[in-house]
Amino acid sequence: MKKNILLIHTGGTISMQLNMETGGVILSAANPLALEIDKVQQFAKITEMEAFNLPSPHITPHHMLTLKMMIDQQTESSDFDGIVITHGTDTLEETAYFLELSTDYSIPIVLTGAMRSSNEIGADGVYNLMSAVRVAADDEASNKGVLVVLNDEIHTATNVTKTHSSSVSTFQSPQYGPIGIVTKSAIHFHHAPLSRIFLPVGSICKKVAMFKIYAGMESDMLHSAASLGYDGVVLEGLGQGNVPPALLTGIQHLLDEDIPVILVSRCFNGIAQDIYAYEGGGKMLKDLGVRFEHGLSGQKARLKLLLELCSGRS
Repeated sequence: MKKNILLIHTGGTISMQLNMETGGVILSAANPLALEIDKVQQFAKITEMEAFNLPSPHITPHHMLTLKMMIDQQTESSDFDGIVITHGTDTLEETAYFLELSTDYSIPIVLTGAMRSSNEIGADGVYNLMSAVRVAADDEASNKGVLVVLNDEIHTATNVTKTHSSSVSTFQSPQYGPIGIVTKSAIHFHHAPLSRIFLPVGSICKKVAMFKIYAGMESDMLHSAASLGYDGVVLEGLGQGNVPPALLTGIQHLLDEDIPVILVSRCFNGIAQDIYAYEGGGKMLKDLGVRFEHGLSGQKARLKLLLELCSGRS
């Protein structure tokens, strides 16, 4: 018997078209995926909804919360076996991670997108959508958290990131790799997450800034974050988690103002650690009260801190 899958569209390249006259990719008034729904229905019984029709750079945490609440509402009123969300690729990993933290369902939630618009040669949207539906309808996809499916690979929302500006194989999980693959005949999972974090949130009521650390960086922007009313700051530090010594006064100022400071590494592989004891080194930062997040990118650490603050965590 076919599974019941809720399909939610949010916009993005997967629902856009190439303007043949100008060469620009534009939003389409009618979602071109709607014309291809018969190809998807062979794998599951589909209920379609449109949350928004936006390019993904326009997506904010408020949109992510709206999407989360839509999922809550639909799963309360209907019996769905899985959820598939189409999304633009630029911020897909952030929406996926937001949903990973803010939902606690055993049924699969799968995000997918496209790198080529619907009328371009080699368009990948319909194929990725079919793959995502197949994954969401697979029994083995349950209890694995929020997943991202593109280009025949299955990734976790926590680890996946966009690594190439235009390649169809852009989504990768550095250091960890995909947790499964999609073949013509079956869905194959070869490992799964060990644990999940759940941060129930009802509103986006805080602001969190993020800064990528660079050689010779000064403290003025960190002081500005405090004066502009930001409630938390994430730093993408150097190497294993180090910063130029000139940043120490700004970091200390944030901590004195009870503004949490989170440190991750700007490197794709490895984790931030309190190893180096020199001025600006990770050990000094840890002693000051900076919190280290292991294995998260800056943009995901920002979302995690935002949801922690909005859910009332200390």
